[in-house]
Amino acid sequence: MASILDDICKRLDGASLLSEEGQVYGYVDSGSYALNKIISGRYDGGYPIGAITEIYGESSTAKTVFLTHAFVGAQKKGYYTVMIDNEHAYSPSFAKTLGVDPERLIYQMPETMEDCFEAIETVIGAIREHDKDTPIVIGYDSIGVSPTRKEMDDTFGKNSEMGGALRAKVAGQCLRRINPLLRKHKAALLIVNQVRSKVGVMFGDPRTKAGGGKALLYYCGVSLETQSAKSDVLYDDLKNPIGIKGNIKCVKNKVTVPYQECEFRLVYDEGLRRDTGLTTFMAKKGQVTVPSKGWYSADGGKTKSRAVDLNKVLCERIEKGEIE
Repeated sequence: MASILDDICKRLDGASLLSEEGQVYGYVDSGSYALNKIISGRYDGGYPIGAITEIYGESSTAKTVFLTHAFVGAQKKGYYTVMIDNEHAYSPSFAKTLGVDPERLIYQMPETMEDCFEAIETVIGAIREHDKDTPIVIGYDSIGVSPTRKEMDDTFGKNSEMGGALRAKVAGQCLRRINPLLRKHKAALLIVNQVRSKVGVMFGDPRTKAGGGKALLYYCGVSLETQSAKSDVLYDDLKNPIGIKGNIKCVKNKVTVPYQECEFRLVYDEGLRRDTGLTTFMAKKGQVTVPSKGWYSADGGKTKSRAVDLNKVLCERIEKGEIE
């Protein structure tokens, strides 16, 4: 049987037997161990290479920060990093504070949605002319504010009622072209999207994504929703705001089990806290037990401590490869 199947595959141009080899090109660290786990099923994993990851949410919920930490993780592995900044608001000083090397970040500011996807395709082709194998991590911030070329050509207010439908149509056309290039060229595309409120909705959820329509959800391999409230602001001892906390939920996942969520904590002058929510997340998975209120134990009860202290122990074990 095996020899027959091999012969059939040889006769079919481009066909092969399905194998995990060549299907998974690795992951890009997200900056949070718990988030790595809900995205890839591994604490040492992260965003999948060869697929689209969508990060969406309300304003000021750390979407661009998650994108920036992907650049940090990629640069640590020697990968190429590309920023497509359609919001024209990316701060190089803040990126540097989080650990990004600006001299290794390819930066472009296209005007329209079509220009953004053309820039993505062009930069992938330019890199592959010189380097055939090193993975590429591309961030697009954000599809929610990207106008189409038609919108840019029209006068203000003209055909504005068709803007959303037009952007969704263009996004679908562009994604159909870009999606197969990602796996072929070992590229990860992280797209930031925004959440808006529909006017006049009295029943159901009034929230809707600003760009891409449903096309983006269909094409992405992972879709993450960031959630943070005004009450989630972090303060220091002098009551000065120093960051935010919140949750991030995986609403679609083709890599591992979807609908998982974890906590995140962002400190403005540091970035994401890698260990935030790790102990409570592992407790939900049964990897850590809670023998008494406020105390956690691992290793069958050998290690007992508060969550903050146990986080450090668990992080060290993950870095050593003792926990996957």
